[in-house]
Amino acid sequence: MYEQQKTHVCRLEVNLNALIFNLNYYKQKLPKNTKFIAMVKAFSYGSGDYEIAKTLQAQSVDYLGVAYADEGIELREKGITMPIIVMNSTPSDYDNLLKYKLEPEIYSLDTLRNFGEIASLHSTEKQNIHIKLDTGMHRLGFMEEEIPKMLAYLKNCENLCVKSIFSHLAVSDELHQDAFTEQQIALFDNWSKQIIDQLNYPVLRHILNSSGIERFPNYGFDMVRLGLGLYGVNATNTSVLKTVNTLKTRILQVKKIKQGETIGYCRNGKAGENTTIAILAIGYADGFLRKLGNGAYKVLVNGKFCPTIGNISMDMSAIDISGVSAKAGDEVIIFGDEHPVFDIAEKLQTITYEIFTNISARVKRVYILS
Repeated sequence: MYEQQKTHVCRLEVNLNALIFNLNYYKQKLPKNTKFIAMVKAFSYGSGDYEIAKTLQAQSVDYLGVAYADEGIELREKGITMPIIVMNSTPSDYDNLLKYKLEPEIYSLDTLRNFGEIASLHSTEKQNIHIKLDTGMHRLGFMEEEIPKMLAYLKNCENLCVKSIFSHLAVSDELHQDAFTEQQIALFDNWSKQIIDQLNYPVLRHILNSSGIERFPNYGFDMVRLGLGLYGVNATNTSVLKTVNTLKTRILQVKKIKQGETIGYCRNGKAGENTTIAILAIGYADGFLRKLGNGAYKVLVNGKFCPTIGNISMDMSAIDISGVSAKAGDEVIIFGDEHPVFDIAEKLQTITYEIFTNISARVKRVYILS
């Protein structure tokens, strides 16, 4: 076990053994030669950057995926040498992409021309790019009518190499919208074949995300992009994956509150009878959001569920531990194996992505690898 140098007692335990297990779970669902892009954007979905990337590099993942150039640069400066795709690069990033050997997603004619010009000015080597097609997600990506102009430019640009063509599924985790997913896959197959036929050299294709791998493994093409599933959450049977992230804190103080007294800001917490409360070293600045206060959520203390009481503060929160044996220093589980992250996401009416990525940078990450 090792950890970042932080003293805050609130911590996120990241089980790297579970991460490796989850990676191998998805690998066995696909043909052996399928390549993998592991998504480590947004601080690896809140789990940390270098430690996750280093583990994945040791597992011989083919690519890492980041959202922005800064994320890729930080990984390079910390010693990560494997290929990295930058999904949301802009022309202001292109010099650094070349400098740090990062490969951009190209999603429009403007980005294609801009990167081609920068590459021709600053490098004599061919630069890998990844072409994104918009098959229905309607975020970034080339529309069908833009493909001829994109191909015309590529044919006359000797310093760019299309390493992969990809698209993004919008509803691969929603069974009732499978017809739309099948439509996206069909469009991608058709458009990407047309492009590759014109380029006359091998190009990787990928469209599946984590839920896509789970539900549509026959459409793995050459490569897949594994994101949330890597961190222990999938769209179907959650029991098949191992919990990677466990958010914990400790009790700072235990006190008795008399009937009728109030707890916390705005006096929203009220003791209906004599009550024992515990003050926790976690607040909304750590990612334990304010909406979870006033009994909306329960945490685990010595194997017992205890509800929040009163408003959650920036740095602290209170729970009702009446009838539970607990003392200052005892460990408290916010979410983890015994208290799945789905529980907190459901209470907040959101998705697990948001829970993970809301965990503050001041929360100490502790990495477990045996």
